[in-house]
Amino acid sequence: MIDSRTSDDGLSIRRRRQCPECGGRFTTTETASLNVIKRSGVMEPFSREKVISGVRKACQGRPVTEADLAILAQRVEEAVRQTGVSQLDANEIGLAILGPLRDLDEVAYLRFASVYQAFDSLEDFESVISELRAEHAQSKTEPADR
Repeated sequence: MIDSRTSDDGLSIRRRRQCPECGGRFTTTETASLNVIKRSGVMEPFSREKVISGVRKACQGRPVTEADLAILAQRVEEAVRQTGVSQLDANEIGLAILGPLRDLDEVAYLRFASVYQAFDSLEDFESVISELRAEHAQSKTEPADR
């Protein structure tokens, strides 16, 4: 191996190699596979597009752009890859979506959480809304960084 670099997206490694016999040079790209185990037990490769399509429904009518959704999907993929596991449950993907979605749009977050976490009463909504209000109040009282 002559050189090794992380690609621009940080999800793959580009290696420059040289054949020890003929001296010819070539490049390889290595990526770690990431598979999702669905509730049915079926395994499929992780897909940013599936994250985007799932979150898009929660963002209908909200001021969220396709670029915002692409960034969210990238953040989710980076978070699940950082766990270091090659297989994870679909449930873990949903948990990884909640944080970035909350940062992006709180209404979309409530919509997604209500379906994903199976809210079945007004109290479930009230509980999450109370948490959001408490965070807002806390962020207003914290001094700004200088």
